[in-house]
Amino acid sequence: MSHKRIPKRKAAIAAGGAVALGAAAVLLPNANASQDGGSPDDAAAAPRTLKAADASNLASRLAGLLGDTFAGSYYDSGTQQLVVNVVPGDDNQVVVRAKKAGAQVREVDNSMSELRSGARTLKSEASIPGTSWAIDPRTNKILVTADSTVTGDRWDRLESTVEGLGDGMATVRKSAGTFKTFASGGDAIFGGGARCSLGFNVTAGDGSPAFLTAGHCGVAADQWSDAQGGQP
Repeated sequence: MSHKRIPKRKAAIAAGGAVALGAAAVLLPNANASQDGGSPDDAAAAPRTLKAADASNLASRLAGLLGDTFAGSYYDSGTQQLVVNVVPGDDNQVVVRAKKAGAQVREVDNSMSELRSGARTLKSEASIPGTSWAIDPRTNKILVTADSTVTGDRWDRLESTVEGLGDGMATVRKSAGTFKTFASGGDAIFGGGARCSLGFNVTAGDGSPAFLTAGHCGVAADQWSDAQGGQP
């Protein structure tokens, strides 16, 4: 076996290079971890992509989990995520658990008890033909709508009642048409070979008549009728 002599200077450089590579091997994993910018807990708390039916089930569970902190929820079809409203409280852990469950948590001002109290006030003081109202979780307010027949003293009464609920509790707007009852809450509706139950009638953003119902109904069909085999 032959041996080749390596000058001391080259040997020192080779040894130094080995040390440098070893240091790089130690530093690189730490550099990657810093670039990730988050911990496994942060990743687990990211909002989940959900189907509408799954979002509805999760919303029901979180309503029980959050208790008085829960202030409504809605399904964002654009992001396919469940958005849950919460009012800030002393127990931050329930909010953490809601995030870990997969919801997008949003802090709001009005609690569900306050919104429901406002709705009861509207019912007792402003039950005027041609009006409707509902709690809107997207705005965290009561959305009050009046059709074209609500004018004069009746409009003044409605507007005064809404203002009496306090700032940021409700909004009132006019609808160009008139409200007519074609189907009532709880009535059977049919679409795509499925049967569901109507929630309640509303006016869409463009002023057209519409209704709200359970999220799983929207999964079964896009258009519904109040008669089996009828036109949407």
